[in-house]
Amino acid sequence: MPLDQPILLKRIPTPPWGDFHDRKYVGYDDYVKTDGYAALEQCIAMEPKDIVEQVKAAELRGRGGAGFPAGMKWSFLPPLDDGPRYLTINADESEPATFKDQVLIQYDPHLVIEGIAICMLACQLDTAYFYIRGEYHHHRDLFERAIAEAYDNKIFGKGSRMGQVNGRDPNLYLHRGAGAYICGEETGLIESLEGKRGWPRIKPPFPAVQGAFARPTIINNVETLANVPFIITNGADWWKGFGKGRPDGAPPTVPASFGTKLMGVSGPVKRPGVYECELGIPLTDLVADFAQGPLDGTEIKAYFHGGISMGVVSQEEAEAGVEMDFDIGKKWNNLGLGTACVTVIPESVSMVSMARNVARFFSHESCGQCTHCREGSKWMYQMLSRIEAGDGTTKDLDLLLELSTSMGSMPGHNICGLSDGANWAIRTIVNKFWDEFESAVRKPGGVSLAVLGA
Repeated sequence: MPLDQPILLKRIPTPPWGDFHDRKYVGYDDYVKTDGYAALEQCIAMEPKDIVEQVKAAELRGRGGAGFPAGMKWSFLPPLDDGPRYLTINADESEPATFKDQVLIQYDPHLVIEGIAICMLACQLDTAYFYIRGEYHHHRDLFERAIAEAYDNKIFGKGSRMGQVNGRDPNLYLHRGAGAYICGEETGLIESLEGKRGWPRIKPPFPAVQGAFARPTIINNVETLANVPFIITNGADWWKGFGKGRPDGAPPTVPASFGTKLMGVSGPVKRPGVYECELGIPLTDLVADFAQGPLDGTEIKAYFHGGISMGVVSQEEAEAGVEMDFDIGKKWNNLGLGTACVTVIPESVSMVSMARNVARFFSHESCGQCTHCREGSKWMYQMLSRIEAGDGTTKDLDLLLELSTSMGSMPGHNICGLSDGANWAIRTIVNKFWDEFESAVRKPGGVSLAVLGA
C-alpha cells in the first residue's frame, strides 16, 4: 500500500504527495528545521557499538542491490589500531534504468551526509569518499555544495563534534567515476578510487579487513545510509513496522524485508519517476498506482523489476502476485530484488531484440578478467545478433541456454557478479519468452529490430 507519508522523501514532494516541479535542493538550514542532524547529535552521546547494534536490530538491508545487512557489515571491522579507516559511498548507480540514488543526491544531500556521519561515528572511521557516477555532473555540483555546508557547520573537519568524541577529525570527499559499470562492484570501485583500472578484486581479503589503500573499509549505498538517521531517531521497532516481515513462525535467522524502498519506474507509463514504497508492494500496484499505468493504447509484456541483471518478469507472473521484496528472486526464478527500479516493456518490443541489447551491454562492460564472462558475454551477443537477423537455428537456442547457464554456475570462479547478471538476464528472457525465440529461428527474415534504448 502507498505510505500515508513518505519517510526518505519527506523533504522532497513526490507524487502522490506533491508535484515533481516542487522539488528543490534542501540546504543545511532547511534540513535542520526539519530535525536534520538530530540523529547525529543523538549518536554523539552513544557508544559506537550501541549505534551498530541499533542498525543491526532494525535489520536494515543494503539498498544497492545485494541486500546484505548493513549493521552486520559494520560489525566486520577489525579492532582499532593507529592506522586510518575508511568509508566509501557507492553513488555510481550504473545499472541500466536505475535512477533512485540521484534523487537523494540532488534534492536531499544532507540526509545522506547525516547517514554518512553516523556510520563514521559508529565504525570510528577517519575519511569518507563519496564515489559518484561520472555522468552525474549537476548532482556532483550540488553534493559538493552540501559538503561545503557540512564543513562550515562543523559536521566534518577540525573542531567537529565527531572529532571531539572519538579523537579523529572526520573528512568527506567527493570522487568522480568515469562511467564504467564494473565500478559499481565494491572492490572495482575501490580500485578506481585508488587511481587504478576498475577491476574487481579477488576475495578474500574482504574490504572490511583490507579495502581502500589496504586499510579497513566499509562500503554502503547512498539509499542505505539515508535510512540510518530515521532508524536512530525512531528506533528499530518503528522501522520494522514498515515493509514485509518474516513468514509466521519463521525464526529470526530468516532474512526479512523490513522498511521502505525507493523504487523507480521508467518506460511507456504515464508518470515515470522515483517513489518510496513499503517493501512487499505488488509490482502491478507500483506501476498502476504510482506510475498511473501504461500509456494509452499500450499493453505491457514484461518488466525488468530491479535493473536488467536481475532478470525479467512476465506480465502473467506480475498478475499472479509478484511482490517487490528481497524474496522476489526465490519465488519467480530471478536473481533478486536488485535496485528495485522497474523498466516496463511493452508488447511492441521483441524480446529477442531485448535480449540482444542486454547481451551487448554486458559484453561491452565486462572487465575481461574472468574468461567465461569475457568470452561468454561476447558469444551471447554474437549468437543473439544472428538469431535476431533471422540466421539462427534451433541448435543456437540450446547452445545459448547452455552458454548462459555455464556463465553463472561456477561458484568461486567469478571475481564479481557481472557474469551472474548476464547469465540470469538472458536465461530468464529466453526461458520465459521461448515462443518468440523459437519463431525467430524458424521464420525467414528474423524479427523486428524495435527495442527500448537501442
